[in-house]
Amino acid sequence: MKKITTLVLLLTIGLVNAQAFKGKGDVKFDVGANIQNGGSGIRVSSDFGLGENMSFGFVTSYLLSVSKDLSGAKPDFGDRIDAKARFNANLGNVFKLDPKMDIYPGLNLGLRNFGTHLGFRYFFTEGFGVFTEAGIPIASYKTNAVGFDKLNNQFTFNIGASFNL
Repeated sequence: MKKITTLVLLLTIGLVNAQAFKGKGDVKFDVGANIQNGGSGIRVSSDFGLGENMSFGFVTSYLLSVSKDLSGAKPDFGDRIDAKARFNANLGNVFKLDPKMDIYPGLNLGLRNFGTHLGFRYFFTEGFGVFTEAGIPIASYKTNAVGFDKLNNQFTFNIGASFNL
């Protein structure tokens, strides 16, 4: 009985102290699904707190399932992968959200484009939560993207798990 009571207390404390963004020194790791027109895949990101409401990080995605083009060709590895550096404004405390929640708009600079994203995290415990994020390109490096160049130059939707490190 003591073990069950102790476990319940620890889980309750974990739920009470969960915090989505702590500020300087905070480190997040996300893994999830990348869903977009013409393909879907896996997405991995990390964010590092710089200050009370700022973080920077890195994100990479790889499209596992991709529609063939009109000629029936399949995309190469280079067509499927994208990597970006990113900057976030973590605004959960600005909007006076529950500390378990964070909303973060941001900018990203990647291998294929310069873009923006808007994300949301919710933490169930101190170490585990969920995230959702949507992103769009602002400026593509190829002015006339054709074929598989369009894969990483469009609206993306991401959803998955988030971890405090």
